[in-house]
Amino acid sequence: MNTPMAAQTNVSTREVVLVTGISGSGKSVALHALEDAGYYCVDNLPPELMRELVRLEHARGTYRVAVAADVRAARSLSPLVPLMDELRGDGILVRALFLDAATDALVRRFSETRRPHPLANPGASDNQTALVEAIELERLMLGELREVSTVIDTSHLRPADLRSWVRRLVHARPAALTLVFESFAFKFGVPLDADFVFDVRMLPNPYYIRELRALTGSDAPVADYLRAQPETGELLSQIEAFLRRWLPSFETDQRSYLTVAIGCTGGQHRSVYIVEQLALRFAAFGAALVRHRELDASD
Repeated sequence: MNTPMAAQTNVSTREVVLVTGISGSGKSVALHALEDAGYYCVDNLPPELMRELVRLEHARGTYRVAVAADVRAARSLSPLVPLMDELRGDGILVRALFLDAATDALVRRFSETRRPHPLANPGASDNQTALVEAIELERLMLGELREVSTVIDTSHLRPADLRSWVRRLVHARPAALTLVFESFAFKFGVPLDADFVFDVRMLPNPYYIRELRALTGSDAPVADYLRAQPETGELLSQIEAFLRRWLPSFETDQRSYLTVAIGCTGGQHRSVYIVEQLALRFAAFGAALVRHRELDASD
């Protein structure tokens, strides 16, 4: 167990953050970020003990609790799904974060740290094959929990970026549905955390204009260039109309977060601009967060 860095004061909302995900995806980093943000954190807690922990800590006046759970504590985390509904029924704000990463990224991390996967067969003759099989088994075991959580793709995230992103997610004001707009480069793969993916590579590419190549879609010259293209406004309006048409369905489905991924070739100009504009258009919706995957990774 970890002790919170600072005692909670003047906090009336009871809150629980559940951190789960694939082994090697960064759950320890995420839990440390929550500890730094003032949450009382517990790692590797068996699911059957979670409700009692929350009850005890809230009785002690600790209103912000974060729990990390994975296959080390239990072969099945499915009981956490109805448990989260029970906690919500008690008036507790529950945020579920599921960390994931591409299989090749996970294999690389386990190889670099020389840590064994908790589901890997220690007697296997081919360690890499055994590792991949263990990762796929874990994905299958945690599939139900992933469906009801906010997924964070850590494949391209450095630890510092993951800590920052976790803090932004949990500090977003509670809303019926929080929108996450994420830009990315198709050449580095589609984000695992995307609920919707829109391809904007048909727009004119500022990369081929020498004065704009080193800039990003957040810079005024690039924004002015893209705004002047008729197809940019048309595409933006179509994406906005699609989202406004279907967002009410996601709200009634009791989703907490919806990630809209916008992709272009390099993840630097067009996708960044479209994400920034969509965030502005949906600012009044409730809560909208922005993430630029490739720009964040290159800082």
